[in-house]
Amino acid sequence: MKKFVLKSIEFYQKRISPTTPPRCRYIPTCSAYTYEAVERFGVFKGLYLGLRRFLRCNPLHKGGYDPVPKTFSFLSNKNKSKKCLDV
Repeated sequence: MKKFVLKSIEFYQKRISPTTPPRCRYIPTCSAYTYEAVERFGVFKGLYLGLRRFLRCNPLHKGGYDPVPKTFSFLSNKNKSKKCLDV
C-alpha cells in the first residue's frame, strides 16, 4: 500500500502539478511533504500529517519553511504552552 501511495504522489508531481500554477505556501511543497511523511512514518500517519499540512495551506496561514517532524505526534508540538519561572 505504501508503494501505491508514493507512486500516486509521484504521478501527481510529474503529470498534474506542472500543468497548474504554483500555489503552495510552504517549503517543501505539500506533495513533497506528504511523500516524505509517508516514507518516514508509513501510510496512515504520513497521510494524516499530509492532510493536516494541506488544510493549513490557505490564505489564512503565512506559510514558509515547514519540514516533516522528526517524530510523529497527533497533536502539533508547535502550539504547546511553555512554562516560565519568574525569578
